[in-house]
Amino acid sequence: KTITSLKSFLASFFLFNMGAQTVMYLGALFGSEELHLPTDALIITILLIQLVAIPGAYFCALLSQRIGNIKALIAIVLVWIVICAFAYTVNDQFNFYLLATGIGFVMGGIQSNSRATFAKMCPPNEKETSSYFSFYDACDRLSTVIGTFLFGLVIQFTGNMRIGILILGFVFMASLYFLYKIRNTKVLAAI
Repeated sequence: KTITSLKSFLASFFLFNMGAQTVMYLGALFGSEELHLPTDALIITILLIQLVAIPGAYFCALLSQRIGNIKALIAIVLVWIVICAFAYTVNDQFNFYLLATGIGFVMGGIQSNSRATFAKMCPPNEKETSSYFSFYDACDRLSTVIGTFLFGLVIQFTGNMRIGILILGFVFMASLYFLYKIRNTKVLAAI
């Protein structure tokens, strides 16, 4: 049962990490190409994301303590879906800053919470957990590459970044399926 839950978690992690990393790497591109923001606004945006990520990570840690890691991840992914929907409608600099604030708030939380959840899900009797984290790191790197590639492919074929953002919203939705599978197992009691 633990291995099945680990596989479901890695599938979910692959998907929500694909969305989160793509947003992180290509957010400035969206601001410059789609909204035609000046360079100084993009620098402010990147700093804003980094600064807001700190309290966001603390808040998500408190949320995990209160409701559990998987439920907290579900809540964070739901916020990501709202962020994607909002990003689709952003047309000005102020709303782009609001978007960056939301992204920063959940960016730190999703990364730290997913690592902690995976560590808790590893078999307790396992002496060598590094092999498990090798799969985790492979999912992390591969999802980043595939996510940015798919986003670029969508832009290439459609010429519209907003469609790519909608697709990322669906990627986050797909990750919820695997999180809900874990939520309905006995493994959840341990995490």
